[in-house]
Amino acid sequence: MGLFNRKSSKITSTDSDSVTSKASHTTSNLQSPSSNKTMNGSLPAIHSAPINIPLPPPPDPTVDPAAYLRSIHSVRERSQLVHAKAKRDQLNHFDVDLSKFGETAAYVVSIIKRDFAPEYHTIPPHGRWQHFEVGGRLRIDHLLTTWPSNVDAHERTRRLIDLFLVSVLLDAGAGTKWSYTSKESGKTYRRSEGLAVASLEMYKAGYFSSDPAEPYQVNAAGLNRLSEGQLAIGLQVSDANPIAGLEGRAGLLARLAEALENPEYFGSSQRPGNMLDYLLAHPSTQNSSVPIVMIPTLWTVLTDGLATIWPASRTQIAGVSLGDAWPCSSMPSPPDAQPWENIVPFHKLTQWLCYSLMAPMTRLMSIQFAGVDLLTGLPEYRNGGLFIDTGLVTLRPADAQRGLEAYRHNATVKGQPCMEVVPLFSADDDVVVEWRALTVGFLDDLLVEVNRLLKLEDSDKLSLAQMLEAGRSRAGRGLKTEYEATTHYDSF
Repeated sequence: MGLFNRKSSKITSTDSDSVTSKASHTTSNLQSPSSNKTMNGSLPAIHSAPINIPLPPPPDPTVDPAAYLRSIHSVRERSQLVHAKAKRDQLNHFDVDLSKFGETAAYVVSIIKRDFAPEYHTIPPHGRWQHFEVGGRLRIDHLLTTWPSNVDAHERTRRLIDLFLVSVLLDAGAGTKWSYTSKESGKTYRRSEGLAVASLEMYKAGYFSSDPAEPYQVNAAGLNRLSEGQLAIGLQVSDANPIAGLEGRAGLLARLAEALENPEYFGSSQRPGNMLDYLLAHPSTQNSSVPIVMIPTLWTVLTDGLATIWPASRTQIAGVSLGDAWPCSSMPSPPDAQPWENIVPFHKLTQWLCYSLMAPMTRLMSIQFAGVDLLTGLPEYRNGGLFIDTGLVTLRPADAQRGLEAYRHNATVKGQPCMEVVPLFSADDDVVVEWRALTVGFLDDLLVEVNRLLKLEDSDKLSLAQMLEAGRSRAGRGLKTEYEATTHYDSF
């Protein structure tokens, strides 16, 4: 039945690299994987205690429900309602076996110990930076050394924000047939890591800049002149190497060009990196020994400044698009609740941008962020897939059958997979929305248990972002890779 029905699945150790290879898969059953120490980069890890300063409150949902559901505060608060039902095994589409939770946590801990013990403080936070280091090559560190000394820390940070933002936006599912061969190393990479290397090499070649003399920037004029054909060349797309969603990626970059014309956030040069200047000058930013930027301020820049790049959402309130937010049958519904209460927001890509953009600002300029604990675990396939693959949650038979019927129907479309492998659901399907919401809640639980098993206390505890990087992402990726080795398709 595939990923959505895997209570007795076997679990293998994860590969730290996405290099295309004939990797062998050693079967185990939630056992500690063999030692596979990885390189973590030369820059110090970002690990500091939460900054306790007052944060602005979330919008009042009774006054402005759209503003509340677009806020970062709403993601965890609304997902917790589904999580509570999950812990009582009262979901509409999944059975929950809490006896599997301890095994899931133990497996994640084994991954963390394998790669980082005992130096857990060196674990970097989850973000795009690590994707650029696939294969142990410190590509961002090397990039920084190529810039002359008269490029100061501010401009270096702007340049990395430019790169990281466009790289994250290009980081949608590439499909199972696409790969990228690095022009610098000759190695071949796939998926997120392949897109990271591709976007970095395109950036260095000036694909996103309007000025050939200044290739290390992303600006509106440069994006406006980037055609779909040029993007295909940069990503090495061909009939023999197709990528999913090329047209969508080109359209997204074109809409980003329009969004960058906002001088308040992106300055007169219309670059993503100019948000740095906005953040440093913002009244809420505290300038003591180091600048302290509030996460809600960064969130506003990303949600308001980039609002026009997203297609119109299916979910709206009073004509206001909510973005990555969806109705869910496990949420309160009228007549016992207000209409907005039926919606659960995720804002996954905006959170991914937050995690990714904080890294260059902190590493290069020592900027600290208040309210990082407002961010949640990302509700995406690697996170949610971990809980399914370990048997913590299992799709109920009726939904599994419905998904398989949808897969069979999709197989009649030219160019689509025709092997019956997994249930198929659209992104707005109630199954997917419920699954994403329970994922947010169980990731919070997982962090508590992982720190307990590692015997980390007080300031030594892993942050959620560190656990996402060191344990959950690598564990989920390893299980997903094993599944694809059998089916040759995405898990769902």
